[in-house]
Amino acid sequence: MILIGQYDSPFVRRVGVALKLYDLPFEHRPWSVFGDAEKVAFYNPLRRVPTLVLDTGEVLIESAAILDYLDEQVEPDDAMMAEYGPERRRALKVCALATGMADKAVSLVYERVLRPETSKVWVERCKTQIGDVLDALELDRSNRPSPWWFGDRIGHADIAVACALNFLNESHPGLLGDKSWPRLAALSAECEALSVFKEIYQAVSPPSA
Repeated sequence: MILIGQYDSPFVRRVGVALKLYDLPFEHRPWSVFGDAEKVAFYNPLRRVPTLVLDTGEVLIESAAILDYLDEQVEPDDAMMAEYGPERRRALKVCALATGMADKAVSLVYERVLRPETSKVWVERCKTQIGDVLDALELDRSNRPSPWWFGDRIGHADIAVACALNFLNESHPGLLGDKSWPRLAALSAECEALSVFKEIYQAVSPPSA
């Protein structure tokens, strides 16, 4: 398999971490959606990452769809998300909140870097959405006494939240003032201390053409 995209993307990173945890071999092509847009377009006309090229030539796009495929490649008991039922829906919700927050953080990067004049209305809207998601995730995590979000093993929800938090902290330090979310901070620190997170990592840098 070929994973396309740079690890400074929280979406690419969560896929890379899952591939490593599942011990699934892959080639990494760290192409930029700006500098390498046409290379990406050959596989994905949206010019978005992550893009995963299977050995058969089939191309998968969007991190959630890619992870769904990866879950099918391992034994059901090894999958990092429940196969069905309420626990799966709860995990999908956490992942959706985390990736949605990351998407807002990416939007703010583009707003700052690519627009000659930022929109205060848009910036405030994104900040409000990010803050509200952090509050919701902190509350959800506080209600779960297990070592990881949904049990004794790391799962896609943990990975999605950790990758989103790292991107938010690196791309927008101090964005939300001095408010803290201690349970999320603890989760982030625990994930980032893992060897796989250290391996699947790229410091966030502004997009360049």
